Amino acid sequence: MKHDDPLLRILACPLDKGPLRLLAADDGDGEALYNPRLRRRYPVVDGIPQLLPSSGEQVPEEEHERLLARAAEAPGTAP
Repeated sequence: MKHDDPLLRILACPLDKGPLRLLAADDGDGEALYNPRLRRRYPVVDGIPQLLPSSGEQVPEEEHERLLARAAEAPGTAP
């Protein structure tokens, strides 16, 4: 999945229905979609977003800050 993929404009968090940020694979972390409002990360497996509520994982505060910085570095992402 790429940051300019039109699919990203319509994908939404299954819990709050808000937009998600794409996190490219980095430092052993696989590609993921991230909801900074709920601090939940959803994996992307073989290019397919896993957006079931049970597939998301809660992220601790320090990890949340790291993921926000990582998302901000991605090309074409809104703050």
